[in-house]
Amino acid sequence: MGGYVESAIHRSVRALVDRDPELARQVLRDEARINQMEIEIDNLTTRLFALRQPMARDLRFLTAAMKINTDLERMGDLAVNIAQRALSLVAQEPVKPLIDIPRMAQLVESMLLRTLDAFVKGDADEAVSVLTADDEVDALRDSVYQELVAYMQRDPTTVPAAVDLIFVARNLERIADHATNIAEDVVFLVKGVDVRHHATEGRNA
Repeated sequence: MGGYVESAIHRSVRALVDRDPELARQVLRDEARINQMEIEIDNLTTRLFALRQPMARDLRFLTAAMKINTDLERMGDLAVNIAQRALSLVAQEPVKPLIDIPRMAQLVESMLLRTLDAFVKGDADEAVSVLTADDEVDALRDSVYQELVAYMQRDPTTVPAAVDLIFVARNLERIADHATNIAEDVVFLVKGVDVRHHATEGRNA
């Protein structure tokens, strides 16, 4: 499921950068598979809860798996949103060369891959390292917002395309937030420490 989501994120942004509507449409087609996998994983974890009555680490593992499942499905939805914006932008004149948005996408994809690796390997340190990467994504989002607002103020004809790009940046930032959620779940799984809302404490745990 993580692989499908990572591909959806990558293709949605490549569709935007390369102005390739077919890549965007592939993301839309793959959404159904991600949604189906969410249901399958949810059913499996629910069944294990009912049949095994897990305790301690097993309980934390199943709880983390259910939460990660939800976060991955939401990431897939956000990739679809980006693909839809890409389809809109392909039909419009480019506002500016895309630099920060592809950089955001690279960071977000790296965060997702590292969190999933941390989950599979039970590596809390790797998960903690993802938490700090979210700050860089936020900074790039702010840079995109400021630059696009300046474009719209100078030339109102750029407003439709600039608004689409702002939403792309917003969706990438939200994907990063979901990757952070997964990283926090991995820390809880491995160490039994809840680092939500106070990530610095988790980094020092």
